[in-house]
Amino acid sequence: MVDRVLSMLGIAAKSGSVVSGEFSTEKAVKTGRAFLVIVSEEASENTKKAFKNMTDFYEVPLYFYGTKEALGRAIGKEFRASIAIIDENLANAVEKKLLLSKTE
Repeated sequence: MVDRVLSMLGIAAKSGSVVSGEFSTEKAVKTGRAFLVIVSEEASENTKKAFKNMTDFYEVPLYFYGTKEALGRAIGKEFRASIAIIDENLANAVEKKLLLSKTE
């Protein structure tokens, strides 16, 4: 089965619209560049809580999705616990796929 969310993340990464890793993701959120944040379901509870608080404060959509390996592989990197999409249109497209994946 093709994972449409991870496919969209790959497209976003190829266009240079993804930042990854906790430090870069946090920086993108705090500077107002992030339109969507995805944190791996495998991330520690501390990491999840920190991103939840931060994205709530800065009003950025947050989703918990996939494994660290799957997120990393989707964007052509090693393991990634968190990624931010910094292009508004791509963020909206990925968010639609995320919402669809929850209903399937």
